Amino acid sequence: MRLLVTGGAGFIGSYLCEKYVMNGDHVICLDNFMNGNLLNIRHLLQYPNFELINGDIRNEELVNKTMIDIDAVFHLAAQIHVDRSVLEPKLTYSINVFGTQTILEAARKLDIEKVIYASTCEIYGNYEYVPIDEQHPLNCPHPYGTSKIAADRMCKSYFHSYGMNILVPRFGNIFGPRQKDAGYGAAIAIFTNRVLHNKPPLIYGDGLQTRDYTYVKDIVRLYDLLLNTNKKVDDTFNVGSGWENRILDLANQIIKIAGKDLEPVHVEPRINELRRLLIENSRVRELFGWEPTITVEEGLEQYISWYRTSHMGEITDEIPNIRPKCLEPSFAS
Repeated sequence: MRLLVTGGAGFIGSYLCEKYVMNGDHVICLDNFMNGNLLNIRHLLQYPNFELINGDIRNEELVNKTMIDIDAVFHLAAQIHVDRSVLEPKLTYSINVFGTQTILEAARKLDIEKVIYASTCEIYGNYEYVPIDEQHPLNCPHPYGTSKIAADRMCKSYFHSYGMNILVPRFGNIFGPRQKDAGYGAAIAIFTNRVLHNKPPLIYGDGLQTRDYTYVKDIVRLYDLLLNTNKKVDDTFNVGSGWENRILDLANQIIKIAGKDLEPVHVEPRINELRRLLIENSRVRELFGWEPTITVEEGLEQYISWYRTSHMGEITDEIPNIRPKCLEPSFAS
């Protein structure tokens, strides 16, 4: 197959590139390196069936050219930071809404067999009940969430208006190797970074707030099920582990696995922080037979092991974001 992965140098996208390159498929990675990291895909550059394009999903000419003869699209490229969306709403809507429309329009015109769009449970916003199912109101108050709502619903409109085969998983928190240790939702990565530097993890409030974490390899397995299914699914479906994890317990688990003599430090709670997050995932189980197989503890062990040995054995404060100097951007904002 010929596959396009937008945002393919990012956390999840790089795993998809890796999987299908090793599978013998021809993989095109389209990334402008706003969030992506060349280190995630550098090992793939040696393979003739891997192609890296430094470009932007808002560049219609580039997207139309890139998607010729593509069989399926994994669309993950996005402006993913909540804080940045508040500071730069225009940029966020431009990438997440217009960029997604550019991908969908090219797929429609070129009659591409399948598009899988990465949505997010962030669109539910201020949760009214848990576990959160697909019927929960979309209450997200910030530009990131509302931009993802617009793109999520746009995919539904293209499904119904043009009969396109578009699958829209709404993901909860995902963790694992290659995840950046910065930003909201990256508590596991941030805790690991601090603990491996012999610094105590910082807990906002009492630490009894809960989150639903899924290991990245389980997410890759879901993508493979979605790519190979013949089902055309009306509307979206939630993807989460269905396991509720207390933040304080996660911090203590990381300390234990890392073998450190540390205690979490509690600081002032975040204003209006959600107390519970648990995702109802029965629909994705019924539709595709998917369920997580890697427990949070197993995932933590793998993640900490990777973090210790990454970058030639050195543990750094932050994984560098390396932009390939040999390529010029294909889009100027």
